[in-house]
Amino acid sequence: MRTGRVAVLVLGCLSALTGFALLTAAVFLGWAYFMQRDGGHFTSPSARYETSESALVSEKVDLFAGADLPEGFSSEDLGRVLLRATSRDPDRDIFIGIGPRDEVDKYFTDVAHTEVTAVQFDPFRPTYRQIPGARQAALPGEQPFWSASSSGPGMQEVRWELRQGAWTAVVMNADATPGVSADIQAGAHLAFLGPLALGVLIGAVALLVIGIPLIVAGAIGLGRHGPPQPHPVGADDRDAGDPSDAQGPSTVYPVRLVGELDAPLSRWMWLAKWLLAIPHFFVLVFLAVAFVVTTLVSGFAILFTARYPRAFFDFNVGVLRWMWRVQFYAYSALATDRYPPFTLKRTDYPADFDVDYPARLSRGLVVVKWWLLALPHYLILALLAGGWFGSWRAGVSVTAGAHYGQPWFFSSVLGLVVIFSAMSLLVTGRYPHGLFDFVMGINRWAFRVAAYATLMRDEYPPFRLDQGPFEPHESTAGADGDNSGADTSREGPRT
Repeated sequence: MRTGRVAVLVLGCLSALTGFALLTAAVFLGWAYFMQRDGGHFTSPSARYETSESALVSEKVDLFAGADLPEGFSSEDLGRVLLRATSRDPDRDIFIGIGPRDEVDKYFTDVAHTEVTAVQFDPFRPTYRQIPGARQAALPGEQPFWSASSSGPGMQEVRWELRQGAWTAVVMNADATPGVSADIQAGAHLAFLGPLALGVLIGAVALLVIGIPLIVAGAIGLGRHGPPQPHPVGADDRDAGDPSDAQGPSTVYPVRLVGELDAPLSRWMWLAKWLLAIPHFFVLVFLAVAFVVTTLVSGFAILFTARYPRAFFDFNVGVLRWMWRVQFYAYSALATDRYPPFTLKRTDYPADFDVDYPARLSRGLVVVKWWLLALPHYLILALLAGGWFGSWRAGVSVTAGAHYGQPWFFSSVLGLVVIFSAMSLLVTGRYPHGLFDFVMGINRWAFRVAAYATLMRDEYPPFRLDQGPFEPHESTAGADGDNSGADTSREGPRT
């Protein structure tokens, strides 16, 4: 792979990943902004608060106290607070007030009151701090320092525009007598969420506009310079969606997965392969992001042209080929100790993957095959391959967080079989040939579905385990003395 094209691809992936992260944040912020109901507020459940003292007081709330607001940001951009209170004693008026912390502290000097320090809502349980005092509080409604206040019978409500400084909310009886019991509800309108969501969205779009073309350019460059894909005899007759195919569909599926068991294998190396494969995992993060983008772009191209762009096709096949080599080396097979090469191209590595390039593809199938038509396969492979097949469950892409095809050992048939094979290798030094063939069958099924779900072919994958190192038609050809399409030069002794 040429350094320039790799650099373009990596820069594009970094930009696109950041863009996708910002896009997710923008969606969340936008959702939060529009979820401000009840007059445009987030509101807490109404709950009962009570004290035997003169008042219920909130903890100090600092809003950029002693600091400058961010540039271009004013106190009007902060939002507002909603506070409602209803006295549980119908014969008493209730008072609500919000004022500067220093003034409130002076007002309650030597006055017994209760500070609400924390609130747990499920189940509801407030935490109080009792502040002693010996003096009777003055009437709250006569104090001039309140920034917002309301007093009277029944439910009282204040809406206070947030301002810079340190503030405190107070609920007490209007006559300042001790013993406060009230149902209180608090809410907030965060006015800055809308502009913040818009700003984050603009940043996300800008990064995606930069990143996606860089990914496309890098993928085209890498895809165009790979070796031509082989076309077995009759491959052109197997192109899906071609109504002029007079010969009928071939029994040879146009996705080829090969894996030849090496011998001898180290008894213990498989214990460290997760560590040895980390450099590949790092590279595959970027390749997986590029795979997502090129698959989506190719889907739109198929909708309009009925053709899969060849450079994208070769690139995506190369990504799957790279992934299969790492899986074959690591915990989807553990069938070789040869370290996988860092390339998209075909090599003499004992594991290989290829897909016949289709002459035409169905426009209509693009929108349904990756999620609806492939669903029966997803359900079966969820059992056979478990977390392995989770890397394809989105139907269109390989995700960076899916362990690159490594099976979830105790949640899939593949994982358990690989564990049994590893234990046999550790104890006896031999990889059971029958288990290896079964492992290959599950992987072959999954990769066929992967190629179908990522739009590479229209032929529906067969519901079968084609076991063994080679595809069925290649094994048959070898048995008949015709080894066309089957490279047996790498096959070592079986254990």
